[in-house]
Parts: sequence; structure tokens; C-alpha cells
Amino acid sequence: MPHANQFSKKQTSQHKNAIGIFADIQNVSSIKSKGHFLLEFAQSKGRIDWKNVYYNSQYIDQIFTKNELEILGMKCVDVPDNSNNSADYRLIADCVQAVAFNPSLKTIILFSGDWDYAGLICILKSLGKKVIIFAQRGSASPNLIKLVGNDNFHFVDELPQLVANSNKNQPQNTDIVSQINYKDAIEYLIEAIKTVSSQGKPTVFGRIDRLMRQRCANYQGYLSISTDDSKKFKSFSQFIDVAVKDGKVRKQNQELFLTELDILAA
Repeated sequence: MPHANQFSKKQTSQHKNAIGIFADIQNVSSIKSKGHFLLEFAQSKGRIDWKNVYYNSQYIDQIFTKNELEILGMKCVDVPDNSNNSADYRLIADCVQAVAFNPSLKTIILFSGDWDYAGLICILKSLGKKVIIFAQRGSASPNLIKLVGNDNFHFVDELPQLVANSNKNQPQNTDIVSQINYKDAIEYLIEAIKTVSSQGKPTVFGRIDRLMRQRCANYQGYLSISTDDSKKFKSFSQFIDVAVKDGKVRKQNQELFLTELDILAA
């Protein structure tokens, strides 16, 4: 079982590249069903420090999308203002502030094909940040694509294939320098679930994975887990599925729960 002191230490340098996600639901509504793929894609690029989604609670369709993404542990920011570009301004302000006060934030994943974000992109690039754009088909500005380049521009519906391609290349990822065996990973998983549950927060995949990263020196995501047969997990979701199959934890509606034995032990 992990020692309590080990669980209290944050490991802020596990990845050299910190990632910030900033998504405008109004411009990219198709993100609703792609949340898991988005997080796995971002995780393949580094450590996710920001997961901000902006929506207007006056629109029921945006609320539905927000609810789906909130379950995944994303921070959903309500901008209930019908004035032009109000959500854009809030997203831009938050992104600039995040970059200004966090020099480790190296990559920004922006969900919007709106040309209104051109100024933000130019600022980010001038600061040496990498900008990756995801847009909805039919709504992307051609000039925006030119601004970031074809390699850093994608459509939202390409996320599943991008994740699949990333998983194929993961064994060659040199950022993973530490290893944790499956048994220890399960113990940290259980401890993370206990901690989040005690805080009264949803035990969604993203929050549990982030807590495990923060509190375990050798855990750097699912790729750092070493199984007995030396195989690697293809995603955090696969690691959870195996843990559920082994009876270590329970899963319901994308949330994780302790088994009866763990509850009694607690």
C-alpha cells in the first residue's frame, strides 16, 4: 500500500510539456461525443494542466454537451451572455492568463475554427507555444488553417483515428522514464478513488488519473504501468477495464467506485 507521505507529494515535472485545453462549445458542438478521445489525444502530448470548456447555459444543447464533458473531469465555464463573442473573450482572457503565469504550459489545444481566435494564436506562437486547432467541418476559417499549419489543424471527427495512431507510436515515447507495476498501480488507483470520494467530487477517469500522476512519482500515465507479461495498456480506459475485470474497482457511468472489500478495509 502506498505510504501517506508519498501520496502527499506532487510530481510537477513528470512531463516536460504541459498541455492546456480550451474549447468553445458553441463553435465545436461535435466535441460532445469525443471527450474521451480528446483527453487521450492530449495525454499523448504531455501532462494536462488545463481542461477548460466554455458554454452558454441559456442554450439547452450546450448544457447537454457540458454535462457530458463535466463527467470526464473537465472544467466547464458558463458564459450566459448573448452579446457577440462573449464566450470568445472569456476563453481568450483565461488562456492568456494561464500562459502568462505558467511557463511550463508549452502546448495549447484550441477547439474552435473561428477567425476571431487569430489574435490569440499569434500571441501564443510569439511566446513560443505550440498551438493545435480542432474545428468542426464546414466552420473552419481557411486563414486559421494557414496560421497554424496543416500538421497542427484537425477536424473533431478525426480524433478517434488520431488517438489510434498515437497509441501505435506510444512504445517509442521517450518521455516515459519511470515504471510502476500493475499491483502498485491498482493500490494508487484505490487510494485516489478514496481521496476523491472523501472530497465529495465525481470519481471520473480524468480526475483519478490526474491525482495518481500528482501523488505517485513513478506513475506517468497508463504507459508507465508494467504488467507481468511486459505488455502495455493502450489507454487509461483499458487499464480501468482490466481493474474492473479483476474485481479491484467498480465502474458506473464513467465514474469509479470501491469494491465492497475496499469499503470494509477503509
